[in-house]
Formats: sequence, C-alpha cells, structure tokens
Amino acid sequence: MSLQTPLGRVRGLGSAREGVAHWWAQRVSAVLLLPLSIWFLSWVLPVLGQPYSDARVFVAQPLNAFLLLTFMLALIYHALLGVQVVIEDYLHTRWLEVSLQVAIKLIAFLAALATAFALIRIVLGA
Repeated sequence: MSLQTPLGRVRGLGSAREGVAHWWAQRVSAVLLLPLSIWFLSWVLPVLGQPYSDARVFVAQPLNAFLLLTFMLALIYHALLGVQVVIEDYLHTRWLEVSLQVAIKLIAFLAALATAFALIRIVLGA
C-alpha cells in the first residue's frame, strides 16, 4: 500500500529521501557549534581591545587554530543548510531556486577556502 496519490504515482513524484539526512546534518552541526561557540566567545571577549599581535599569537597555536577552523567550517555548513531550506520552501520559480542554490554553495565554498587560507597563513607565520 502506497501513501502516494494516484497522480503522484503516475508522475513519479514522491519523497526525494533526503529530508532526514538534511535534518540530522542541521542538528549535528548545531550541537557541534554549541561548545565551539562557548570556546570562541571565551576567547574573543578577553582579546577585545588587545593588540592584533596578541590575537595572532593565540590563533597561531595549533589547538586554537584547529578549533577556530572547526568552528568556522561548522558555522558555514550550518548556515548553508539553513539558507538551503529557506530557498526550497519559499522560492517556487525553478530557475531562480537552482541559481540561488548554486550561488550559496559557491559562496560557502569560497568562505571556507578563505578561512582555511587565512588560518594557514597565521599558523605558518606568513
């Protein structure tokens, strides 16, 4: 017994089977962001008002660089998932939906690349 309507069966439309994976990815990234956000805020607040060199020395430490990279990548991924859902739910013009999906994925990729590149430069002392 199928839950699809007869018209849905004829058209071949139905669940794309991606909703649960997307939901889990959103929740896992949110849970990962919770301790990382606490770490980030506990680091940023004391550094506010300090010289740039102090922040650079802190970021150049391997553990801090790793945590900052993990925080930024999780944040970018979480934001990408959220914006994707908004676009899918509220845009009904197919070409615009596809164009925006490609654009946000490109922006997320470039943001992740810029973050990684900047951290590598700081860690290596360039």
